Amino acid sequence: MQIIRASEIGTYLYCRRAWFYRKQGVESANQSELTAGTTLHRQHGRAVLAAGLLRTFGLLLLLLAFTLLTVYLVGIFLR
Repeated sequence: MQIIRASEIGTYLYCRRAWFYRKQGVESANQSELTAGTTLHRQHGRAVLAAGLLRTFGLLLLLLAFTLLTVYLVGIFLR
């Protein structure tokens, strides 16, 4: 039994002919465009990861700021 990957299902749903050609071993004529698309997707993935990390870092800084503000205000009111 042959294993079917999710990318194969996506290819089949997008274009049955492209899926058939790939199964037959026929290479696409637009290899440079495919390579450029892969590079673009990698860059986008890195940008999304960096944005998520920056967001998490920002939220941690905000939490730290609120904590320090609370400690400061409690110190003022307890004098």
